[in-house]
Amino acid sequence: MNKISEHYQPFLEATEKAAISAAKLRGCNDGKLADQAATEAMRSVLSVQDILTTVVIGEGERDEAPMLFIGEQLGNQDSNIRVDIAVDPLECTNHCAFDLPDSIAVLAGAPSGSLLHAPDTYMNKLCGRKELIGHIGLAKTVEENLVATAKVLNKEVKDLKVIIMDRDRHKDLIVSMHSFGVQPILIGDGDITGGLKAVEGTVDLLYGIGAAPEGVITATAVRALGGFFEGQLVFYDSEFEKRARKMVGSNIDKIWNAYDLCKSDDTFVIASGVCTGWVPGVEFKNNKAIVTSKIIFGATGEIKVITNEYNLGG
Repeated sequence: MNKISEHYQPFLEATEKAAISAAKLRGCNDGKLADQAATEAMRSVLSVQDILTTVVIGEGERDEAPMLFIGEQLGNQDSNIRVDIAVDPLECTNHCAFDLPDSIAVLAGAPSGSLLHAPDTYMNKLCGRKELIGHIGLAKTVEENLVATAKVLNKEVKDLKVIIMDRDRHKDLIVSMHSFGVQPILIGDGDITGGLKAVEGTVDLLYGIGAAPEGVITATAVRALGGFFEGQLVFYDSEFEKRARKMVGSNIDKIWNAYDLCKSDDTFVIASGVCTGWVPGVEFKNNKAIVTSKIIFGATGEIKVITNEYNLGG
């Protein structure tokens, strides 16, 4: 029987080429233009591979951005290798547009039916290292989670490093953090890398509402790495809630852990760097593009770092 994780190579090429296309537009001040370039590059690779790939959750609907649309099938329709993906061709579009850290081309691959299939909506997320499992959760208050995290990690609450996306929707969350002496690390975009930093221990927690596709990608990586993750869908639009009910059913209010959002260990998460951060960004030298990627394998928890060169011609 084919293991999905053995067939990561075409997906690596897809994220690498997406990263190169986006990196050519670093600093362009137009995130949608960079997103479109990354999406088109990724689609061009996935469309010709000898694997049937289905997009089960991806970006685009909410922002009317270019997208690999949910339900889209790419590749060989007759293939006996079938991979579901959660995908963001350009995570941190604004960071790419203004040449800021942590922009990546990223996807998670898993066997058919094993990733959450949902519309491109929002997800409340809480993420941290494995020691926090059983001690924190989205059903608890901010105070309870901060106190429990500090106790488990043998820190003072005020010394906790908590990543939160700098959004108006987090005003009350940020005020709560300040009231307990925590100075949150506010980020413009990039909660996938924020979550992975929390699992690895570079920071202590990722907290707050981001996009659902990134939540599923993060959960797949967190399951592989053995960390803590919880997510719950959030709706700011009744139409998305209606679509979610059709896709997810009565579970739309459920608090999911990593094992709920990704039901298989036969997975891979691939992140190719666009702007240097958690992954080094694309380098352009002597008419070549040098791309660095991190691949997280679900079965082993291994993180493989791969660097490839592409001739740009001309």
